[in-house]
Formats: sequence, C-alpha cells, structure tokens
Amino acid sequence: MNQKTDGVRRKRSDSRELDPMDRKLLGVLVEDATASYAELGERVGLSPPAAHERVKRLRRSGAIKRVAALIDPEATGKTLLAFVHVDTTGWGKTPALMAIQEHPEVEEIHSVAGDTCMLLKVRTENTHALEHLLARLYDTPGVKATRSYVVLSTYLERPAQPGVTKDWPKPTWAQDGAVESGGLPRQVPG
Repeated sequence: MNQKTDGVRRKRSDSRELDPMDRKLLGVLVEDATASYAELGERVGLSPPAAHERVKRLRRSGAIKRVAALIDPEATGKTLLAFVHVDTTGWGKTPALMAIQEHPEVEEIHSVAGDTCMLLKVRTENTHALEHLLARLYDTPGVKATRSYVVLSTYLERPAQPGVTKDWPKPTWAQDGAVESGGLPRQVPG
C-alpha cells in the first residue's frame, strides 16, 4: 500500500500522557542533555535508577526524539538569520522545493497557512550568501515570490519546551466590563 503519511503522527509505543515528573525531567534535559542520571534525579527528586528508567521510557515513547548539540552560530560564521516566506504556484511542498534542504544554511522548512505557502528559517554568513540562497529558490520550478525578514536581534530562541500554560491571562480588553455582550471589545468614546 503506497499511501502518503506526511500528516500522520507516529503513534507512541507508550501512549500514556506526560505526567508532571516527566515534564520536570524534560525541562532539565532541554537545559542540559548531558546531565547524569544522578544529577537528573537530584534536580527533580528521583533516585538515579528511577530517572534512568523514566528517560528510557521517554525515548521509547518518542517524547525524546534525539539528543543534539546546540551550536553557537558565531562559531560557524553564520551570523545572519532570516525567515523567508516562499510563495508557490499550487501546493508548496514539491520535491523540487524540498531539495533546498541540501543546503546547510536552511535550518527549518514549514508548510504554513496564511498569505504564503512555505516558511524557511535560514542562517547564512552574510547578505551575499542569503542572496545566493534566494537565487537558488527562484530557480526552483513553481516558486513565484519570496519575502525575506532579516533578524536584527534575537531575544528568545529555544527548543520545544515541556511545560504547558494552563491558565492564560485575560487580555486587557476582556477584563472588568471592557467587553460588550457578544464578546466584542466595548468602544470607548474619544
């Protein structure tokens, strides 16, 4: 059976939900994946063997996909970070467009909803390298336009976090009578 399964999530072999202890362990591992089981256990309140068993289960379940090093971009000379919106004719995820991943400057490729088809996160040595990458994109069949956003400063860049926000604060406009019946913000006379 030759079915495309791009949108199907892999079923975890251990289907139980993450509990608070799992989330604590993942939080420590996101900060430092080289922590020993003794250190992990100490930081979350488990014995080293219990921490080891939980980490093994998290790996088996797919909650921990892999362990990787986070490299300082300055060490590689790739200090220009940009996000590139790619507009295509038809569906964006074609083999020709996905081939852009052969370039190590391309860090992420996302199919997105909105006014563009694909979103790329790229990191290059300079504007000339970005220009060459954009030229390569324009040579791709089906690419009709790009919009590039060069990052000036980064205030937060991190991997997926294990925590979940349970109670989002109400927006200012939704507090204490600022909302009319029907859920719309009340117009303040000016």
